[in-house]
Amino acid sequence: MSSSRSCFASLAISLVVFMAMVARVPVEGARAFFVFGDSLVDNGNNNYLVTTARADSPPYGIDYPTHRPTGRFSNGYNIPDIISQKLGAEATLPYLSPQLTGEKLLVGANFASAGIGILNDTGIQFANVIRISQQMEFFQEYQQRVGAVVGEEQAQKLVNKALVLITLGGNDFVNNYFLAPITARRLQYNIQDFSHYLIVEYRKILKRLYKLGARRVLVTGSGPLGCVPSQLATTSANGPMRGGASKRCSDIQPPSYSNDSRTKSRAWIRHIYCC
Repeated sequence: MSSSRSCFASLAISLVVFMAMVARVPVEGARAFFVFGDSLVDNGNNNYLVTTARADSPPYGIDYPTHRPTGRFSNGYNIPDIISQKLGAEATLPYLSPQLTGEKLLVGANFASAGIGILNDTGIQFANVIRISQQMEFFQEYQQRVGAVVGEEQAQKLVNKALVLITLGGNDFVNNYFLAPITARRLQYNIQDFSHYLIVEYRKILKRLYKLGARRVLVTGSGPLGCVPSQLATTSANGPMRGGASKRCSDIQPPSYSNDSRTKSRAWIRHIYCC
């Protein structure tokens, strides 16, 4: 019970922080919204792919208005949906959706794909997913498509003024480093060095996003990794854990860094993605 409360409290705090961040972004008429990342923000792209990382069957979607699976890895709405509602806009469509044409393009697009990570070798067990490098290429393609509708200059303004959400990192631990007792990445790095490596690679992704025109960017961190359902099944106090021990889900976390390191990282993000 304490484990569930801890997970719920962590999620609640994360959502409060999200809403506070969104509320600080001024709304100047219609604002496009772009989403990049993994299953936490995928709203259906993987439904169009031949992959095992899909959310197209019950119980996914049981609390969605249609009570049917939508491709979201959620019982109902996900974080991008909540942000869209906060902005007073309709939900963005998956980029692979055939419905994303014409004026629908002006709302934005969701490029996220379940199973991917910061690293290209994350989620290889899912085979056909849209890795972050491919998501960036789709973003470029999107801008060309919008340019054909409203002109290149207006397309650039739309992208520059848009709100962008990117959520990555959890799968690099759960579906890569900790995927098995022995993995290539665990042989290559200890957990501290692996985490630093992820930060370095994530920074490259954010710079790439900036070069593509993104200016207002929400960058999320990884939540309690031990609270991921797949991890709860094998590591929680109510289930077996490798090595025979048991922990609360909130005990299984990436390593923490000094306040100085966090301050420098936040300062860099504020410098690159100011307002």
